[in-house]
Amino acid sequence: MVIPTHAGFVKGVKGPGLRTWRGIPYGRNTGGKYRFRAPRPVKKWDGIRDCSMFGDVASQPTYSWTDKIRGTEDCLNLDVVRPDTDEKLPVVVYLHGGSYIMGSSSEKALRGYNLVKNMNVVYVSVNFRLGALGYLDMRSVGEDCVANPALHDQLLALRWVQRNIEAFGGDPGNVTLMGESAGAAAVVTLMCVPAASGLFHRAIAQSAPIISVHSSTQAKFWARELIYRMALPRETTLDELRQESADDLVRAGQSMMWRSGELLQLNSCYGPTVDGTLLPDHPLTIFNEGRQHRIPFMIGTNDGETSFSKAFYLRSSARRRAALRMLSVYDPNNATGVVEAYGGAVSRSDFSELLADALFWAPSIRIAQAHAYHDEDTWMYRFDYAPESMRKLGLGAIHSFELNAVFGDHESSRSMNLAKFAGGMDDLESITELVQDHWRQFIYHGRPGSAWHPYRDRTDTAPGRATFIIDTNSRIAWDPRQGKRTAWENYNMLEWGTGRPDLVDELDFIEPADVADEAQLKWIGRLQMFGAR
Repeated sequence: MVIPTHAGFVKGVKGPGLRTWRGIPYGRNTGGKYRFRAPRPVKKWDGIRDCSMFGDVASQPTYSWTDKIRGTEDCLNLDVVRPDTDEKLPVVVYLHGGSYIMGSSSEKALRGYNLVKNMNVVYVSVNFRLGALGYLDMRSVGEDCVANPALHDQLLALRWVQRNIEAFGGDPGNVTLMGESAGAAAVVTLMCVPAASGLFHRAIAQSAPIISVHSSTQAKFWARELIYRMALPRETTLDELRQESADDLVRAGQSMMWRSGELLQLNSCYGPTVDGTLLPDHPLTIFNEGRQHRIPFMIGTNDGETSFSKAFYLRSSARRRAALRMLSVYDPNNATGVVEAYGGAVSRSDFSELLADALFWAPSIRIAQAHAYHDEDTWMYRFDYAPESMRKLGLGAIHSFELNAVFGDHESSRSMNLAKFAGGMDDLESITELVQDHWRQFIYHGRPGSAWHPYRDRTDTAPGRATFIIDTNSRIAWDPRQGKRTAWENYNMLEWGTGRPDLVDELDFIEPADVADEAQLKWIGRLQMFGAR
């Protein structure tokens, strides 16, 4: 159980049929003067490091009755789990979700114990910076930073895997990068990072919000909004921000997320930023041009990703206005056509479906089409399974529900709580067995089971766009929801802010730190006005 790494020896623990090493550092502390900067590789240590306990998680909110923050900036660590054998095995590197603001490698549902046993792999789960400390581009405040701290962290972790995983019995030549939600967006993004070439060989993206990639307008907007929420002067420097408490920055980040009103315009605070260096271009552009890493790729979404949004807006007219407002921020010319494909988004179910498709399905389809167009092995799924009790509640396969089947840990998943309470859990075990078998075959061989057809354009022998529907009657659907897919074809998802030229002009007009106090007050007032719309 004592394993040599390039930085020193680590000692793990044995469990029933498993070997685990927890909290292995791959990078140094990112706090203080290193905040907002690229991570540094871990320093070497003497002796044997005890890796029986999970490492510190990234600084993040707790969503408790208080504003307590958990975690630390000294969070660059990872966990390794493998079967209790000496067999050389494929490697899975997992990037957790959590809306870019929460989550960790040590979440009970993501520890990977059942996944490792059932798929016979070496599993690596990674902690990386989150929220304001990991997913904000602060370059408009000062140049002494990187645009994508969390992305740099993930890249450093992948390099650690290539350098060290063979000592744990993993095959560095067969690494699958897998993630869900924000973690899936990270997977897609890393497929577009030239520096990640050769660090992984297959990719699985589950419910990836690819639309959350930040434009330059968003990056400037949120960097300045963070300073405003910290109650600091507009001319605050990066050095001054580095002297502030990490907990206060996380709290300010939460305040601007929920109180700015920007989520109503699909303007999430956090996400990777196109910086022209680490991430040269928007992932949709890179995939369209065939510049992504050309590897086997599995991508999919859940049928009821945002079914909770059926409770939004009491009036049908309000739902339509909200839908048009959301989509017009990206593409005011084609927003109406998309909304009309959903019956005007006036019913609760149509509005919910439109929101889910805007965030997850439509960009995932676009990515799958582009990858397949360049003759790369592409596999598309839709996870429809949900207990009957959840279907009766109008929820269905909500966001992250597929994790129950992928990881097979039905006791630890938060999304299972409602289903357990309401009952009707029939077929979950068989769905889990099915999903884990397909995922295992993809991890080992670069393609799922034979019942799953690749995603391709129409041919003389097949209708094309095969999507594997995962449910009690799992099956292949050819180009499902074709009408809605074609409605999105001309919609431009690349540049948030196109439909808000006033805000774009305002942010581009402001000079760095030499503006008079009166102008500062006007700027803050306008930002408040924009956030309230």
